[in-house]
Amino acid sequence: MEEYVVLVDTNDNPIGLMEKMEAHIKAELHRAFSIFIFNSKGEMLLQQRALSKYHTPGLWTNTCCSHPRHEESLEQATTRRLQEEMGMSCELKELFHFTYKADVTQGLMEHEIDHVFIGTTDETPNINTDEVESWKYETLEFIQKDIVEYPELYTPWFKIAFKELLNHINK
Repeated sequence: MEEYVVLVDTNDNPIGLMEKMEAHIKAELHRAFSIFIFNSKGEMLLQQRALSKYHTPGLWTNTCCSHPRHEESLEQATTRRLQEEMGMSCELKELFHFTYKADVTQGLMEHEIDHVFIGTTDETPNINTDEVESWKYETLEFIQKDIVEYPELYTPWFKIAFKELLNHINK
């Protein structure tokens, strides 16, 4: 089954649909979301992308990320995808969004308006191994230091979103 992304203009207004791989090859701007889950200790849940992923396999990233489907709200998409990838659910709140463009290797580019959602739960993930290789909770301080020391271990969008997240948390 082909997956499509919602193409958007720079103001995040939908302007059409495109098959996901084609959008990544052509670097077309599209809508996406990233979810950051925290536990009651304030630690962030990271996922290691499955080794079989078509780009950035095995890299560490935020709890969950994806694209909303055609005529699916961001709220519906985030709830659906958190369950599909991590086998968990919690209340999610949009905190901010940002636009980025990043080479994710193999001739593919991510060019997204990424809506960042946060949530808190102590539920244990029940991962979908087609999507997720592993998971762990880490402190914000550890992640910040690790990204500086080992940037190659993290996805391009996570490094951008994490920095923005820290700016929003520290306001």
